[in-house]
Amino acid sequence: MTDERLDGGEAVLAACRSLGVDVVFASSGSEWAPVWEALARQDRDGTAGPRYVDLLHETLAVAMATGYGLVTRRPQLVLVHAVPGLLQGACGVHGALLAGVPMVVASSESTSYGDGHGADPGSQWYRNLSIVGGPQAVAAPWTKWSTQVGDVSTVYGSVVRAAEIAARPTAGPVYLNIPVEVLLDEWTPPALVGRAIPEAGRRVSTSADLEQAARRLLAAERPVIVTESAGRHEDGFEALLELAETLAVPVIEPQAAVCANFPRTSALHRGGDTASAVADADLVVLLCCRAPWYPPSDRPVAADVLVIDDVPHRPYVDYQVLGADQYLEGDIGPTLRALTGAVRELGVDEQKVAARLAALTVPRTAPAPRQPAEHWIDPGDVVDCLRELLDPDAAVVDETITHARTVQQRLRADRPGRYSYVQGGLGQGIGVALGVKMADTDREVALVIGDGAMLYNPIVQSLSAARQLDLPILIVVFNNRQYRSMKLNHLRFYPDGAAVREDDFRGVDLDGQPELAKVAESLGVLGLSLTEPEQLKSGLAQALASVRSGVSALVDVRVSI
Repeated sequence: MTDERLDGGEAVLAACRSLGVDVVFASSGSEWAPVWEALARQDRDGTAGPRYVDLLHETLAVAMATGYGLVTRRPQLVLVHAVPGLLQGACGVHGALLAGVPMVVASSESTSYGDGHGADPGSQWYRNLSIVGGPQAVAAPWTKWSTQVGDVSTVYGSVVRAAEIAARPTAGPVYLNIPVEVLLDEWTPPALVGRAIPEAGRRVSTSADLEQAARRLLAAERPVIVTESAGRHEDGFEALLELAETLAVPVIEPQAAVCANFPRTSALHRGGDTASAVADADLVVLLCCRAPWYPPSDRPVAADVLVIDDVPHRPYVDYQVLGADQYLEGDIGPTLRALTGAVRELGVDEQKVAARLAALTVPRTAPAPRQPAEHWIDPGDVVDCLRELLDPDAAVVDETITHARTVQQRLRADRPGRYSYVQGGLGQGIGVALGVKMADTDREVALVIGDGAMLYNPIVQSLSAARQLDLPILIVVFNNRQYRSMKLNHLRFYPDGAAVREDDFRGVDLDGQPELAKVAESLGVLGLSLTEPEQLKSGLAQALASVRSGVSALVDVRVSI
């Protein structure tokens, strides 16, 4: 470090170094010149520090941080511009909140509007960028925590504190408003700068709670485990597998499941129909379930409910009903391991377990043969082909709506990280997939996405980033040329309405969409359009060959439904 004057930008970067931040994802504005200057000093001096990535849209920046955080489980920094940039990225920030992904999102405002005694922030803050209450008030409803940094002396500590809050359960995005004047003010590093920030400590329920839960499991005749997101937690997938196999407890991944939680190839995996699975159960274990019953009051009356979660009642959920008889609260992997240990210590009835396993391994009724699609390509065939061609360790990111259940069922994910659903509003999928790829560049990454969701994404900016950052991914578009979800909801509410009788639906038609393969080609991405079943396997194989050679590919598949 030279004797140059340091300012708030250096404090931000110093905090990133202490936290071990890998990447600063930025779709930033003029307020971040102090951080850019600090980055220039970092590069000039050869100082170790985070990578800075400039991106062309705020949704893309946040979504990439989300994908990166899904893999690493560590908070990264996202820089956006004032309130307009924050609002552009709001959909992605809210998605990160729902997904439990830690990140620090920051933007600025002015506190002096040019009338102060320090550096002139620029007239744009007075004329266009201010907002009553400050951007921290805007961000508060859809972040875990939101505040303003009041002085340059607290910038370093505020960024560190924000990241530590973001990483604690339930993990999620936090927001910092760091005013321009604070960023430009002179900063003297305190003595604690440079100290590595420790990871959060592990939390496990008490021995008494674990024993009570273990006795419930051992006493149950017909237990069932329902999980939505255990696989998002460190060791959650493997620890759940150990517990379920120890007692031969069937596992349900409902429609609300957002990741691979349990091997779908296992005899203990019993599909996604929660209502049927719990109808005869005497013990229901809700493992990382945000919304297990629908309607929320539809809790099974005859069964006990054991809830296992790091934070069972999500503070960002407006209404939530779990109906628990007991809670086990703590980090998911360690808690499940401790519960399995308590079960074994009390003694497993191996005869009961063997009988339960035998009943579960009775061959299931084979599904009725599917009739070939009369037109276009069957969505299930697309997933089957992907499962066959993708690397077994490939990560599949899903931003479909009406095809999501087909993707979950037919992909048959059998390991952690194999499947992840994009949460929140549509339009984040490409960025999330790119973030997953950036976090693990050796892993093959595929995005499955509906044409409606695809058109919500910042396509030009995202595909440009894939090329510029050397992040080749496969994008498979399930294209039915309509917002089918919109139509299905209309039919649900008005099954015999005028729209049905006249075949006159609003908010559905996507026939006017651009040719997505040509859009991809214009951005240096291989683009393919598939309309016939006999094209499917060769087309996907060609696309994967391109991805494996370093060039992203988009396959626009005309699906039958």
